[in-house]
Amino acid sequence: MMHAAGKRKGEWIELMVPAERATWEDVYPFLPIPQKLWRKLEREGGIRNQGPRLLLRIFPQEAPSVPAEWTELEIVYEDDYLLVVNKPAGMAVHPAEPGQGGTLANAVAGYYESTGQGCAVRHIHRLDQDTSGAVLYAKYELPHVLLDEAMREKAIERIYAAVCAGHPAPPAGTVAAPIGKDRHHRSRRRVSPGGDHAVTHYRTLQSFRGAALLELRLETGRTHQIRVHMSYLGHPLLGDTLYGGSPKLFARQALHGARLLLRHPITGEELDLEASYPDDFNALLAALLHKN
Repeated sequence: MMHAAGKRKGEWIELMVPAERATWEDVYPFLPIPQKLWRKLEREGGIRNQGPRLLLRIFPQEAPSVPAEWTELEIVYEDDYLLVVNKPAGMAVHPAEPGQGGTLANAVAGYYESTGQGCAVRHIHRLDQDTSGAVLYAKYELPHVLLDEAMREKAIERIYAAVCAGHPAPPAGTVAAPIGKDRHHRSRRRVSPGGDHAVTHYRTLQSFRGAALLELRLETGRTHQIRVHMSYLGHPLLGDTLYGGSPKLFARQALHGARLLLRHPITGEELDLEASYPDDFNALLAALLHKN
């Protein structure tokens, strides 16, 4: 596979760099490798100068960090650096304790193994167990470092779809309300003056009788942020019993990670990756449309 910087040769990438003894300063314009990782490659013999050709060992074979399990996965996007998976509802992103199985991490490890890829499992962000949608993985240390930095700089945008009770007024707006822990319920969060800064932008995509389909964009990434903010507005998500939503039409919170917008950390390509709605979400929308 060709890259913006060069081509892969097994565990190595080959770059054409106009310097016989290439330094980090020579390489960075061709491959955005952090100095810390460059020094690590130097220590481990992961840099080979061959005249104008430079080989860097940035695709080392690694053992998965969790046991591999075979589960059918919906792959949204994949290349040598990144993997995006459409997570089903009811599946945790990673084990909460040693030995736990049945998570998306186990399934991704199984996918890597079944496709002959020696990659550790590195998720860049998470979704609640009962939220479906796109989850981004870095296959190797280089994209992992760069994507973590992009997350800190809010350069990766996550766009959600949700079905809430009622019709928010106005139909599009912003919720800026700090979120903290609920002292009376260990797993719940609440809007609290002493909480962490939290901002959610919402837009109504479709109105139904007694419900609305929303598009939501996060400026911050607090635990349960969308669920807390929509409940705070008086429009809890359908099925979200933790925050006042009714389970009558939907058995889980009606929330789906629909899109990821990011610049590819290596090639610089702008990616707009869409995870299709799961069957239960589509069935909910069809039922609401039928009620109209």
